[in-house]
Amino acid sequence: MNHNTPLPRPLAAGTEQLRTIRDFLRYAVSRFHAEKLVFGQGCADAVDEAAYLILHTLHLPLDRLEPFLDAQLIQHEREQLLQRIEQRAQLKIPVAYITHESWLQGYKFYVDERTLIPRSFIAELLKEQLSPWVDEPDQVRRVLDLCTGSGCLAIMAADAFPNTHVDAVDISADALTVATRNVADYGLQDRITLYQSDLFATLPAQRYDLIISNPPYVNADSMQALPAEFRHEPALALAGGVDGMDLVRRMLQQAPHYLTDEGQILVEIGHERSHCEAAFPQHAFTWVSTSAGDDMVFLLRKDQLV
Repeated sequence: MNHNTPLPRPLAAGTEQLRTIRDFLRYAVSRFHAEKLVFGQGCADAVDEAAYLILHTLHLPLDRLEPFLDAQLIQHEREQLLQRIEQRAQLKIPVAYITHESWLQGYKFYVDERTLIPRSFIAELLKEQLSPWVDEPDQVRRVLDLCTGSGCLAIMAADAFPNTHVDAVDISADALTVATRNVADYGLQDRITLYQSDLFATLPAQRYDLIISNPPYVNADSMQALPAEFRHEPALALAGGVDGMDLVRRMLQQAPHYLTDEGQILVEIGHERSHCEAAFPQHAFTWVSTSAGDDMVFLLRKDQLV
């Protein structure tokens, strides 16, 4: 979407009276609540999202709102802030697509509508080097990131395992363009190789110590009920078929051919645990604890897949 698109309604009367950052913070929170916005694509609530949008727009430190609350804004700053607040409120554009920036576990990524906004419980596990599931992080030599999107998990995996080379795969050429930019931003071109591939289809023959994936897993009923904010994201990166398990089925069927003897596969399936267990009654999943509970991410060893 072109974010210079004219807004569907004029700005509310009285906005010319907004002068300080405090004024704009209050106004933005009110607008976000009035439009019943849905969060979860980066920020948790209206206050956090309004603060982030304001600080980013004004090129201020993202973690230091308080010292600037009573600073008065010049006309250009007020106009730009009002435009961005209304893009978020009226058009339901996710804030990450307005700022072209997304944060995940302290990592900053470029993002636009060509790829899913970075968010994954696997990210918090990578911050801990997948402990205790990986005993010796220095011995992890090859990692595969399936459905890499923006490249965020591939970049974090390269950071978590200092002696590894990461292959990162996506079917979308557009997503890989975004991933290429992020890999370059982190200077990891020598350690991350990007492939356009339908899962394993065009990968070279290789075996991996670890496969990670945050694939499309939203089931068909949930896709129909997605809030407007999530409909700005590529459906290709969200839709997982009737039960959400279409790609996971193919992934688990093919993964043994690409894992080392001691290899493991870690897959995020969100709120689809019941569908996942129904689809794979033969597998004894290890459900890995995350900040959201014990039913978002599973782990399987190669010997459990064969």
